[in-house]
Amino acid sequence: MARRRQLLGAAQEVFVAQGYHAAAMDEIAERAGVSKPVLYQHFPGKLELYLALLDEHAEALVTCVRTALESTNDNKTRVQASMAAFYDFVAGEGEAYRLVFESDLRNVAPVRARVERANQQCAELIARAIAEDTDAPSEEAYLLGMGLVGMAEVSARYWLAQHKSIPKDTAEQLIARLAWRGIGGFPRVG
Repeated sequence: MARRRQLLGAAQEVFVAQGYHAAAMDEIAERAGVSKPVLYQHFPGKLELYLALLDEHAEALVTCVRTALESTNDNKTRVQASMAAFYDFVAGEGEAYRLVFESDLRNVAPVRARVERANQQCAELIARAIAEDTDAPSEEAYLLGMGLVGMAEVSARYWLAQHKSIPKDTAEQLIARLAWRGIGGFPRVG
């Protein structure tokens, strides 16, 4: 397991720095301090290595959103925590967000499917909270959830691309306030 972690760490560095197409298995093996045959013992090819990283980081994002939503029953705080989850993810160490949100493989079916699944899982988590607290039908709650996911992802990536010119907590609060002004308008039931 430690060797696998070592290989994934080296691969992440190379994929983030160079993108999938420019990354070479030789360089990943060298960065990990192993021979190429050792790398191939763990991963049959470059795509499988990339997909293992993508799975790991996409699941980490979903877990962050789930944790944010489960952290409180106060919906305003849930919105703030959910936005913070996305900002934490893009600001995370090693720029793993690039593998999920900025992959140069977005049009390759297994990559696209994994990214879409992560977005859908986040939207479903948010939609469940919306549906439980409002009269919104499930389709509408899901659309709202997907809209909030999009808002969080795009704004967090923009914030990072602007070299964090606004402090992270301020950016999170601005976007959470915008989201809350919209979602808070739905009447709570029960």
